[in-house]
Amino acid sequence: MRAPGSQRQGEAMTQASPDTQRRRRWPWSNRTSTGADVTVAVLLFLIEAVVFLLGLFGHGMEGWAAQGDSERIAAAELAGRVWMSRFLVAVLVLAVVAMVSRARWTACAHLLAAAAVAALLVLAQHEHDRSHPGSPPRPGLEHALCFSGSSCD
Repeated sequence: MRAPGSQRQGEAMTQASPDTQRRRRWPWSNRTSTGADVTVAVLLFLIEAVVFLLGLFGHGMEGWAAQGDSERIAAAELAGRVWMSRFLVAVLVLAVVAMVSRARWTACAHLLAAAAVAALLVLAQHEHDRSHPGSPPRPGLEHALCFSGSSCD
C-alpha cells in the first residue's frame, strides 16, 4: 500500500491544481475553436446588419411621415444619428467581449461592422452639416469693417 502523497515512478498526477481549474472556467483561458468562432462571427454580423437596417428604416419612415414638417424631419434625422452612435457603442462592446473570449474572427467581424457604422455616422453628420450651414457671425462693436482705401481709425 502506498502512502497518501506518494506516486509510483512514471505515474502522472491526474488531479489538476485549483489554479488550473479556475483558469479553465474563464472564457479567455483557452482560444475559441475556429469553427465556432466563424459561425458566431457570421451570425452576429448578419443580425447586426438586420438590426441596423431596420433601425435606419424606422427613422427614415418617421422622417417620411413628417410630410414636409421641417421640425419633425430634423428630429427624425437627429434621432437616427443618435441611434447610430448608440449602435456603434454596442458593436464596440461586443467586439471587446469577443476579444476577451479570444474569438479572433468574431472580433474582426465586429471591428469591421463598427468601422462601417462609424463611416455611415460620419457621412450622416457631414450631410447634416452641409445642409444646415451656420450663419456668419454678425459684426459687433469690437469688429469694424475696413474697406481698401479707407481709414479704420
